[in-house]
Amino acid sequence: MRLFVDANVIFAAAISPDGRCSALFQLASQGYCALLTSPYALEETQRNLVAKYPDALTRLELSLIPDLIIVKEAPLPRVNWAMEMGLPLKDAPILATAVENRADLLVTGDKTHFGSFYGQVLEGVAVVDLREAIARVFTKTN
Repeated sequence: MRLFVDANVIFAAAISPDGRCSALFQLASQGYCALLTSPYALEETQRNLVAKYPDALTRLELSLIPDLIIVKEAPLPRVNWAMEMGLPLKDAPILATAVENRADLLVTGDKTHFGSFYGQVLEGVAVVDLREAIARVFTKTN
């Protein structure tokens, strides 16, 4: 199962090694799923860590990035499509890139911008929160 992870999921895993976001990375490292992200999402993660939790950068670089598949950004027409779906410019590339790279799930904790899409399948990608993502990975492996 291919999970595209938003910056907020990576950020949470970096600052909380024992948290649920980190559990998703553990599942990936054990081969239960593949975690995809984009250079855009990774840059946002790094920027936020530098501003708020600079000590977590080491964990990001040494423990989390090795478990990520960094995929190519979506082309502008796909980003425009995501904006037409109602996402702001800063979030449209996340959905667009998840769709463009054929992720099964887009995992995001951004309820403000993605909450209305939770549970929906958009161009083949189910938009879910962390709890639902973990449940689906476990369901798929059993």
